[in-house]
Amino acid sequence: MTVLAELRALLRLPGFRKLFTVRLVSQAGDGMFQVGLANLLFFSPASQGSAAAVAGAFAIMLAPFTIVGPFAGVFLDRWQRRQVLVYGNAVRVLITGTMAVLMLTQGVTPAIYVLGLAALSVNRFLLAGLSAGLPRVVQGDLLLTANALTPTLGAGAAFLGGGIGFVIGLALPVPAGRVQDAAALTCACVVMGCASLLGLRMSRTLLGPLQPAVGSIRNELAVVASGLVDGARYLAVRRTPGQALLVMALHRFLYGVVFIAAILMSRNLLAEPGDRTAGLTTFATVIGATGVGGGLAILLTAVLARRMAPQSWIAVMLAVAGASQLILVPEPGFVSVVTAAALLGLAAQGAKIAVDTIVQRDSEDAYRGRAFAFYDVLYNAAFVGAAALAAFLVPDAGWSPGLFVALSLGYLATAIAFGMRGSRTASLPRQPLDG
Repeated sequence: MTVLAELRALLRLPGFRKLFTVRLVSQAGDGMFQVGLANLLFFSPASQGSAAAVAGAFAIMLAPFTIVGPFAGVFLDRWQRRQVLVYGNAVRVLITGTMAVLMLTQGVTPAIYVLGLAALSVNRFLLAGLSAGLPRVVQGDLLLTANALTPTLGAGAAFLGGGIGFVIGLALPVPAGRVQDAAALTCACVVMGCASLLGLRMSRTLLGPLQPAVGSIRNELAVVASGLVDGARYLAVRRTPGQALLVMALHRFLYGVVFIAAILMSRNLLAEPGDRTAGLTTFATVIGATGVGGGLAILLTAVLARRMAPQSWIAVMLAVAGASQLILVPEPGFVSVVTAAALLGLAAQGAKIAVDTIVQRDSEDAYRGRAFAFYDVLYNAAFVGAAALAAFLVPDAGWSPGLFVALSLGYLATAIAFGMRGSRTASLPRQPLDG
């Protein structure tokens, strides 16, 4: 009830209402675009179903979050953030519309990959701009609530947009081929255009910055890069957060390989190769099961993790992840894949909650921002690295007994090593690490 009352209080603020509306519509368009892109790159009859092709496309989708994310703030402190939202969505309309036209005329070409990468990079700026502009329209105690609610509801809007895109893909006749792909992108294009127009309801300076940063962009980019290095050094010296992030990176790496395998199994093993509807439906179910497991992790972690150290809970979650992969050692069917996905979703979210807690608790405030910036880069880079490895190790069908035995052993070995040897107490740096 308190949360609902605070949400109502937020919605009484005109500036917040306008910014929140842009967020919901923009992220709905993003969800629709990502589902359309995934359909295009992974499940379309025109796309290649090999492990190398799927892994390469997946790496392209993640690259902006690894490369662009840490440096977005340098430009958001120079440009009017309202303009970033207006023009950023307008640029996405242009890019997405071009992709739709190319699909109708040429099909999947290298240009589709380049344009997809550009659209996702722009989206990374938009997400950062939405967060950076929030303190300009919400002040006081409500800011904490706004920071908690808006990303969650925005993710819900992205999920809804993705669901609509998925339904559109199912509704159109399969023989339409390129028309089906282009239609999903066109719908995303319309929603992004609405987000751009909604941004015009805000005054140009509403979201700041009041005093745009000046000086050399090159120097500021260098400062960001230096900050990431400082964050990494600090986490290593503090031991507990550094070890937790190393374990999370290993987990994300293994999880990334499983994710690529799940796409390939959904497309080439559990459905007839080339059957877009069956493959996409299977993969959507797998993602849904992963989300259910993640939701269960929130409840279990709140209750059970209080009875042990966060490091012990991480070890338990890694053991659950290892067990989930053993389910897939015999040739899997639909039920076993969905069950394994739910268990892996439980393990992934449960471990992440504990890692977040360790990094927040054991990082001094002066370094916390840089620590989480490095965390974000490492979190996404591990997934990209997994895609690169999967291109060589994962068979085109997505399944082999040896693959899932190796993944299970990797999880279990990490669980045992971290559970038995992981530090429980943070170490203090002997001297400042800046500079």
